[in-house]
Amino acid sequence: MPGGGVVSPTGVDRIEAPVTLKAYLLCAFAAFGGIFFGYDSGYINGVTGSSVFIEIIEGPTATALTGAHNSLITSILSAGTFFGALMAGDLADWYGRRPTIIAGCFIYTIGVILQAASHGLNLIVAGRLIAGFGVGFVTAIIIVYMSEICPRKVRGAVVSGYQFCVTIGLLLASCVDYATENRQDTGSYRIPISIQFAWGIILAIGLFFLPESPRYFVKRDEPEKARVVLSRLRGQPANSEYIEYELAEIIANAEYERKVIPITGYFSSWMHCFSGNLWTGSSNLRRTILGTSLQMMQQWTGVNFIFYFSTPFLKSTGAISNSFLISLIFTLVNVLSTPISFWTIERIGRRPLLVWGAFGMLVCQFLVAIIGVTVGFNKTHAEGTATIANNIPAVNAQIAFIAIYIFFFASTWGPGAWVVIGEIFPLPIRSRGIALSTASNWLWNTIITVITPYMVNTDAGNLRSSVFFIWGSLCTCAWVYAYFLIPETKGLSLEQVDRMLEETTPRTSAKWRATTTYAAQLAAEGKEEIEHESQV
Repeated sequence: MPGGGVVSPTGVDRIEAPVTLKAYLLCAFAAFGGIFFGYDSGYINGVTGSSVFIEIIEGPTATALTGAHNSLITSILSAGTFFGALMAGDLADWYGRRPTIIAGCFIYTIGVILQAASHGLNLIVAGRLIAGFGVGFVTAIIIVYMSEICPRKVRGAVVSGYQFCVTIGLLLASCVDYATENRQDTGSYRIPISIQFAWGIILAIGLFFLPESPRYFVKRDEPEKARVVLSRLRGQPANSEYIEYELAEIIANAEYERKVIPITGYFSSWMHCFSGNLWTGSSNLRRTILGTSLQMMQQWTGVNFIFYFSTPFLKSTGAISNSFLISLIFTLVNVLSTPISFWTIERIGRRPLLVWGAFGMLVCQFLVAIIGVTVGFNKTHAEGTATIANNIPAVNAQIAFIAIYIFFFASTWGPGAWVVIGEIFPLPIRSRGIALSTASNWLWNTIITVITPYMVNTDAGNLRSSVFFIWGSLCTCAWVYAYFLIPETKGLSLEQVDRMLEETTPRTSAKWRATTTYAAQLAAEGKEEIEHESQV
C-alpha cells in the first residue's frame, strides 16, 4: 500500500485531532446542501395552492389542481432525484465527492430556470424532473462527504446540521409562499421557484473553496494528498502526530476492506453492496438493507404529507381559516426542534433517539386520527357555501398534536436517519451504499407523493383525519424496526464502526468499546510475516 512514512498507532484515543472551530466550520458549510432538499420540498406546497398557478394548469374556472396533476407535479421531482442519487454514487467514486456535488448544483439550476420559465404543465414537470437529478446528486453525496470529513466527536451534530438546513429550506419556502399567496400574477409561483437559483450558486461556489474528502484520496491510493487535506480539515500541521495517526488508521482500514471486499470492476463494485449473509450484522447486504430500509422508514413516518400537502388538506377540512399560516407554524416548529438533535445525538446516541422518536410520533399520529374521526376534522356542517367544523377546540387539539409530532420527527428521525446511513458503510462501497439509501428515500418519497392525493382529495379517497391511522401504523413499524435493527455508532470513527458491526449486535452495540486499531492490527500482521520469513 502506498504511503510510506505513515506511523502505526496502537492507542484508540489518538486517531483524531482535537476539534477546532475552523475544522468545525469547514465541515459544517457542506450542510448547506440541505437547503436544496428543504426548499424544493416546501415551496411546491404553496405553489399548488396558488389560484394563478391552478388556472394556468387546469383552466380559468378551476379552483384546485386535479389529483392526477397535483400528484405528477409534486412527485416528479422525487422521481428525478431517485435516478440522480443512483448515478451520483458512481460519479463520486470516479471523479470525487466534491466535483459530484458541484455538478449537481449546476444541473439543479438548469431545472430551476425551466420551472421559472414555465406557463403550463409540460415545462414545470420537465424542470422539476431535471432539478430532481441535481438534488439527487447533492443529497446522496453531501452525506458521504460530510461523514468522511467530520471529526468523530461532532460528526453526528454536523450531519444533523444537514437536516437543520433542510428545515431552514422548508421555512424559507413557507415564508415565500405566504408572502406571495395573494399575488394575482405569475409572480405567485415564479418568485418561489426562482429563489431556488440562489441555493445552487451559493453551494457550488462555497465547495470550490473546500477540500476533497481524505478518504477518497486514500481509496485512490494517493495518501500524500489525503495528508494535505486532513491537515487542513483538522487544523494541524501535515507532520502532526494526530494527522499521522488518523491517516494511518484510514489507510489500514482501507487495506483491510480491500482484502474483505475485493473490487475488480464496475459491476463488482455494485454487486458487493449485496454480498454476504443477511443474518451477519457486518455483511454488506445487511448494511445495504439497513441503509435503504432506514430511509424508507423515515418517509413512512408521514412527515412529507404535512409539508407537501398540508395547505390543500387543511383547506379541504373547512375548519381552518388560514391554512397557509398553520402550515408556516408547522414548519417553524420543525426548524426550532431540529437543533436539539445537535446535542442529543452525541450525548444520548443515535439508537435511543430513533426508538423514542418513533414512539412519540406514533402516539401523536393516533391521537390526531382518533380526535379527528370522533369530534374533529371529520365532523363539519355547511354554513352558506362554506364548510365549518362542528368542534373548533377539537380541531385545535389536532393541530397541536400534529405540531408535537413534528417536534418528535425533527429532533430524532429527521437528522438521525441521515447520520446513521453516513456511518454504516465501509469505504469500498460507501458512496454507492449511501447513494442506494438516498435513492430509497426518494423512491418512497415519490410513492407517497403519488398516492397521497388519491387518499385525501375530496374527489378520491377523502380519508380526511383517517389518513393519520395509516401514518400512525407506519410509525409503529418504525418503532419496532429501530429497537431491533439500529446499532449505536455514537463517538466512533468510521473505521471503528466497521469493527463494532463485526463484533456486536444492534441491541448490545451501545456497550461496545474499541480496544485496538486497524493500523495496530496491520503492523502486528506485518511483524508476524517478517518473523515467519526470517525463520524460513
